[in-house]
Amino acid sequence: MAEGQNGALIAKLTELIDPIVRFEGLVLIEVVWRPENRGQVLRLYVDRPEGGVTLDECARLSREISYNLDVEDIIQVAYHLEVSSPGLDRTLKTPRDFEIFAGRLAKLVIRDEDGGTETLTGRLKGMMGDDVILQVKGKSRAFSIQSLAKARLEPEIGKKRR
Repeated sequence: MAEGQNGALIAKLTELIDPIVRFEGLVLIEVVWRPENRGQVLRLYVDRPEGGVTLDECARLSREISYNLDVEDIIQVAYHLEVSSPGLDRTLKTPRDFEIFAGRLAKLVIRDEDGGTETLTGRLKGMMGDDVILQVKGKSRAFSIQSLAKARLEPEIGKKRR
């Protein structure tokens, strides 16, 4: 499938799947449609900003989404559906990710103009325009989202997140 067609399919899938995910109190993080060794795979990453998602929730969501995909008949080829959590240390990619996970501990790798990098760990404060706001040692710092080489949540097992 060509890239443009792939993007159009993902947009249609997202439009159908997102309301189902939100109804369950979860957030649709990413929709991936790609060929793998065992055939075409539709992989959905879902999460709950406060508390994560359980295996039972993923299984229930998989059944509900599978039923709706069959009814709507959007996908015309055989495929495997996978619904999972992006994990405790999930990658942050979009401005929406930085907003959803505001209040959480994150590690950012920032590229400077000379090609070097700086790694910082702090509390996400969200977005301000095109800048990610990170509180490090009590001080808020702003970084252009384009300057981020990597960004991921840091697990805080057993601690309150906000």
